[in-house]
Amino acid sequence: MIDKEKFHVFNYIKKEEYCASMDGMRYMLRKKDGEGGAVLEAVIWPEPCCYAKTPEEKKQRMEFEFSAAGVEEAADWLNGQYQEQKPLWELSSKL
Repeated sequence: MIDKEKFHVFNYIKKEEYCASMDGMRYMLRKKDGEGGAVLEAVIWPEPCCYAKTPEEKKQRMEFEFSAAGVEEAADWLNGQYQEQKPLWELSSKL
């Protein structure tokens, strides 16, 4: 699970994509141009492949406000998706 007290990646995301994994669930946070300006996009997918090698139909996306508060909301979403889809992540981590 992501500890929001220690998850300070907003300044990094301003310039680069942030990729990590959590027990079978891979995720990426990145700045994306939206209709009203920049947004924070969170993408999750199952291991073992990297983002580029994973088929689009296996990726799930959510957008948040591009701010430090948006990063906290994204962390909550990531933690929620990890819990809700735990059997998928456990299966993919065994591959």
